[in-house]
Amino acid sequence: MTYPPPPGNDPWSQPSTPPVDPTLPVSGQPIPGQPTGTDPYAPVDPYAGMKSEQPAPATADPYAVPGYAPAGYPQGGYPGYGYPPVQKTNGLAIAALVLALVGFASCVTAPIGAILGHVAQKQIRQTGEGGEGMATAAIIVGWILTGLIVLAIIFYIVMIVIAISASSTSSSY
Repeated sequence: MTYPPPPGNDPWSQPSTPPVDPTLPVSGQPIPGQPTGTDPYAPVDPYAGMKSEQPAPATADPYAVPGYAPAGYPQGGYPGYGYPPVQKTNGLAIAALVLALVGFASCVTAPIGAILGHVAQKQIRQTGEGGEGMATAAIIVGWILTGLIVLAIIFYIVMIVIAISASSTSSSY
């Protein structure tokens, strides 16, 4: 084969006649159209004959017990879709827990997290925000880590004193 191929023998050239439309019938008969009339697959409302003239009010709660509301919620049940309203979490409680947990890696932030946990608990009592569990966890983790850090420092000081006293007695020979 020579490069470029001679004209007329190009395998990539387009045919001179357009391709046959595959949707056309082979026999020459016309293609039947879509059925006319009503759609047999249209959805049917099974409650069409039972509908009342006036719709029920949108705020009616079929499960509400008259005269009963849980503590902290308005009369008539929960607003919305049956869930209690979202309570804002105290940001200081989140920061206190993060600092207390970071105290595992850095010894300085554990007591800061514990102190911030106390401050967050006071704010939560005053404002009614959420996050009391986080503040309590920050206090517990922060003070436990602080106690362990203090014990480790005391242990190192005792070991240094013992090493110094042992080296001074052995060097007197």
